[in-house]
Order: sequence, then C-alpha cells, then structure tokens
Amino acid sequence: MLNSFKIVFFLIGLVYAFPSFSQEKENDTTLDTKYREDQFYIGLNYNIISSVPNGVNSRGLSGGIQLGYFRDMPINKRRNIAIAIGAGLAFDQFGQNLFIGEEANETTIFRVLDDEVSFDQNRFTMAALEIPIQFRWRTSTAETYKFWRIYAGMKVGYTYWYKATFKQSNNKVVQTDIPEFDNVRLSANLSFGYNTFNFYASYSINPFFKDATTSDGETVDFKAIKLGLIFYIL
Repeated sequence: MLNSFKIVFFLIGLVYAFPSFSQEKENDTTLDTKYREDQFYIGLNYNIISSVPNGVNSRGLSGGIQLGYFRDMPINKRRNIAIAIGAGLAFDQFGQNLFIGEEANETTIFRVLDDEVSFDQNRFTMAALEIPIQFRWRTSTAETYKFWRIYAGMKVGYTYWYKATFKQSNNKVVQTDIPEFDNVRLSANLSFGYNTFNFYASYSINPFFKDATTSDGETVDFKAIKLGLIFYIL
C-alpha cells in the first residue's frame, strides 16, 4: 500500500509540471478547434463505510487510489459539453472492526468486534478494473487551459482481487474467498473544481456483500463513500 502511494505521489508531481506545457500551447497562435479535454486522471480518496451493522465503524487506514484514461467526446459546437467513457484501475482499503472469517464447514463468519477484543489490524482490501462514464460541463475554450468543470457520472467495476485481513498477537486470519462478496461494483460519482485541483465524491450503488448476516443476525451490506481529490491531465 505504501509503495502504491509513492507511485501516485510521483505521478501527481508530473501534474505540476504540466502547466508549463499548457503555457506553451497558450502561446501557440494555431488554435485546435477540435480540442478534447482531460484524457487522463489520478485520484486519492478517503473511504467512509456505510450501511453496516450496529457497532461497526472505521479504524485505522481507510483510503484509496485511482487512475485511468478517458475518451472525451464533445457534443456541442463550443465543445464545453461532452460525454466521456474510459478505463481505469482502483485500489481501496477499509480499516474497520467487522471481522470476516470462516467456520470449519467453510461458512463465512461476520462478527462485530467490540472494545473487549484487542487487535492490531482488521482491514478489507480490494483492487478493481473500472469503466467510468461521465457527463461533462466546463468553461474551456480552444484558447483556455485553466477552467471550471463539473463532471457527473457512474462507474462499472469488477473486483479482480480482494482480501480480508485480521491480525492480533500470535494470530492472523486472511480470507481471499468470500462467497457473499459481489465482485461487480457500481457507483455514482461527482467531481468539480478549477484547473488542477478538483474535489471528488463517490457512493456505492450496490452493497459489497449479498445475503450476508452477522453472528447476531444483522444484515451486512457494506457500502463505501469516497471523498478526495482528483487530478485531470490532457
């Protein structure tokens, strides 16, 4: 996870080098009347869990990174309104106190860990392939490379890897096969801002688990609210 963040911070550093490139384009007397915007993206987000059983809350590091590519398709003459579809990767981690284990008969255990249970780590980690779709509005022109934007849309993702990890003194439980987990991820998202820095928000449409209950009989849906920053690059 730490190495992933180092890579992302390096990539974000490239974003800061981009304005000089943009300035060169602004000084170019040849205008591109068929310009497209925001083809690549890199984002960092903080993850908040929702739709969880009573007593479940965030503990430890909960965050994620995302990156990918968009195909920008303007739909008006000014080219400030567009539809975009893309492909990307997302890595997310949820630190919380919902233990996920397995009985001897391979039945999944979902148990809320109260304050009497001492543990060093309890997290759910996942990596997904995503197809984002956006409706885009911006104030850009062929001459302006710093502009306001509002992008709204959804993502369809497939979780190709996930892991539940529980650690305490002299004990470690790792689950990589959870029948109740739904690999298909659907989420609604919104980004808005000016120039390089843009705020990002996302909400899970479908729960992470299907037909899952805790040892106390409570339903385990588990959804995510993501809040953070997203950086767009031409």
